[in-house]
Amino acid sequence: MDLATPQIATAAGSPRQTHRLALAVVTSIFFMWGFLTCLNDILIPHLKAQFELSWVQAMLIQFTFFGAYFLMSLPAGRLVAALGYKKGIVAGLAIAGFGALMFWPAAAVHSYPVFLAALFVLATGITVLQVAANPYVALLGPEKTSHSRLTLAQSMNSLGTTIAPLFGGLLILSAAPKTVEELAVMPAAEALAYRATEAQAVQGPYLGLALALFVLAAIVMAFRLPAIGGVEDVAHDHRYSIRDALRHKHVLFGVLAIFFYVGAEVSVGSVLVNYLAMPHIGLGLTEQQATTYVSMYWGGALVGRLVGAVLLTRVDPRKLLGVFALVAAALLAVTMMSSGELAKWSVVSIGLFNSIMFPTIFALGIERLGPLTSKASSLLVMAIVGGAIIPLAMGWLADGFGLQMAFLLPMLCYGFILYYALRGSRVREAGLAPAASA
Repeated sequence: MDLATPQIATAAGSPRQTHRLALAVVTSIFFMWGFLTCLNDILIPHLKAQFELSWVQAMLIQFTFFGAYFLMSLPAGRLVAALGYKKGIVAGLAIAGFGALMFWPAAAVHSYPVFLAALFVLATGITVLQVAANPYVALLGPEKTSHSRLTLAQSMNSLGTTIAPLFGGLLILSAAPKTVEELAVMPAAEALAYRATEAQAVQGPYLGLALALFVLAAIVMAFRLPAIGGVEDVAHDHRYSIRDALRHKHVLFGVLAIFFYVGAEVSVGSVLVNYLAMPHIGLGLTEQQATTYVSMYWGGALVGRLVGAVLLTRVDPRKLLGVFALVAAALLAVTMMSSGELAKWSVVSIGLFNSIMFPTIFALGIERLGPLTSKASSLLVMAIVGGAIIPLAMGWLADGFGLQMAFLLPMLCYGFILYYALRGSRVREAGLAPAASA
């Protein structure tokens, strides 16, 4: 199969300056979807208390959110192929903004299913953004630095996930929620006022986020992003299919690696508030105080990505990915077998080693694919459904065997990522395009 080398079509002016401006604009998108995704970690304890949910029921938040990636990735890929990367990004921001707006009626009617519907629409918008923005950043320059460039862009995603728990803890988990028993003995008017206050704790933040998404969509629409020749200009070439992409083993194993990575990362982040609030782990931490450590967990990914962006220009990305996966698995083993400060800091430290995994796996998964890039990108984004399946399975384990023992599941996920780094990511097929240059 003859896969053409991508070429970057730029506007008048310095190509390097144009690329930097484009990268700056697109990385702001990474911040927003990281922020929105991480707010789920705050919604879970909030809605779990409000609706008296079991762990499995609470994990439907992540199941619905990340399930949208599986259901909507292929339609998103077709949308981006039809519109191009720029208009695809604008469409994704607009859809996500509409989903954020839906939180207002969901909170007003106090309906868990409506909350889940709002999350699905919001995640659909983020799916479109993932399909468009990840490959765009990877292709916006020389292929040999694509891992570093995408890791640097993903650091903005980590900045969003670092800030979101603090934001959510302040505005959504600012006070311990009342139980059903406490509400039952309250006067009707007081209980109604309490419900209204709890609704506003979600309505205000998501209304602000919706406005921010719409403004960002307008900014991106007004900015001239360079097109990627050899990729966007053959988007309608029906010679290539999803099956063609999956014939390349590094794509197939990359899809599985993304599935297990996102599942592990989301599982750990989803339970951190409740895990750290356990008496023998957090030693007296409240749920609101535990959000600070959730921020540290995601903040570790921010630090790791900034450092990793430099390391990946000097170190083989496969070797670095393998080391980080091995350390993350070891830290989970430590937190499972300990308590107190050791258990707390070992689980929080996993965020640092999560840092380079997604961008490195993604860049390896689309390596040297030319016009098949958009197909592989859709598959890799579809694999983010691991964030739906793995947390739900972990919730089942937590209900049956305890939350601490349930960490065995994400530990096994990191084991597969280690395999991908050592063997699964190798480009085996002959006839692939040579590395692009710019």
